[in-house]
Amino acid sequence: MAKKISGIFAPITTCFQNEKVSLDHLKENIRKYGETPLSGFLVLGSNGENKSLTDDEKIEILEIVLKEKAEHQLVMAGTGYESTRQTISFSKKASEIGADYVSLLTPSYFKKRLTDDAMIKYYTDVAEALTIPVLPYNAPGFTGMTISPRVIEAISRHPNIAGMKDTSLDGIGRYLEVCGDDFDILAGTINTLFPGLALGASGGVVSLANAYPQPCCELYKIFKEGDVEGARKLHFRLFRLNHFVSGRYGVAGVKYAMEVAGYYGGPPRLPLFPLNDDDRRTIKEAIADAGLT
Repeated sequence: MAKKISGIFAPITTCFQNEKVSLDHLKENIRKYGETPLSGFLVLGSNGENKSLTDDEKIEILEIVLKEKAEHQLVMAGTGYESTRQTISFSKKASEIGADYVSLLTPSYFKKRLTDDAMIKYYTDVAEALTIPVLPYNAPGFTGMTISPRVIEAISRHPNIAGMKDTSLDGIGRYLEVCGDDFDILAGTINTLFPGLALGASGGVVSLANAYPQPCCELYKIFKEGDVEGARKLHFRLFRLNHFVSGRYGVAGVKYAMEVAGYYGGPPRLPLFPLNDDDRRTIKEAIADAGLT
């Protein structure tokens, strides 16, 4: 039986300095996160600029996170590739060095031929080749590929497919409606965390937690304690802030918000640009408006 997964996870950024991965800055960030209520991390995800990293860099980053994280924190590793074979190969490496889960972004290059049956077989084949649980990652904003409810209905009953991260615009509820009882669905953005929890989501993997883990975890905590109105009010504060961070500026915005909050953000890796002065000012003002300065 796959592990249950709940709470708030940060899809951590990769620290760069002069275009090179800065492992020292990454260590510092992870140690600080260890003092927060974060349930763990998604490493090598979209905010981690997965597609801009070599395989060797990915392994180095994953090793640092696994070594420096707090004891209570779990690690999901982004190990998806376009082919089943390559996904299994890299996922086994992640498993061998201690990752708790693998997070698999949908293949997408040949999306016209990636039918529901093809996707069911992809996730099933990977899950059966691994000893750690699989988490599909539904991110149509990046891939142009949306996992259908039919796929989730089928794979959610596999004993080694534990849940999914969902950042689709169509609503987390359509997956919660059809999935198996032991399948944990995580909201993929702070924007959908509160409504997702109301519908039965188990938590979230939210980029805003890179800069502000405490209020993101607080939203989850007070909702679970039954303070729905308090959670709703906090949702709107964080929703507005997120619009001016990842919503408008993507990874560069998340990294700058981290700088404001006292973490190392640094620049994204080229060809992505860091923010200009006006963009940074906009984010600072949004943070102040959210009462987080």
